[in-house]
Amino acid sequence: MKVQGKMFIWLSVFVLAMAIVYGVWSKEPAGTTALFLSFGLCIMVGFYLGFTARRVDTGAQDNKEADVADDAGELGFFSPHSWQPLALAAGGALAFLGVAVGWWLLYFSAPLILLGLWGWVFEYYRGENRTQ
Repeated sequence: MKVQGKMFIWLSVFVLAMAIVYGVWSKEPAGTTALFLSFGLCIMVGFYLGFTARRVDTGAQDNKEADVADDAGELGFFSPHSWQPLALAAGGALAFLGVAVGWWLLYFSAPLILLGLWGWVFEYYRGENRTQ
């Protein structure tokens, strides 16, 4: 994590320099404010990663002699057969379409989103997959 922390700190230095140059050159407040906020976000992420890197074990990315296989391992559990993301994506697409077409479309998309989210969260608490 030390490498990522240093990358974000250097990125924040670059973004700060670009914010100053952009602010002086363009005299446009919205873009300048956005760049200064990006600088703040980069500083926060870089500080967090550097702060955390001191308290955890050295990862494979911090070892110069490490191979790609040293960082391999289980990333998590991903359901291979779930239909719930499809329902959630359809509800989300319908909700974003509601922004373009009309807000009334959100009345149809909200139940679909809630149903997909509820099913995705609780799919391993009921039915044939209850014991996984």
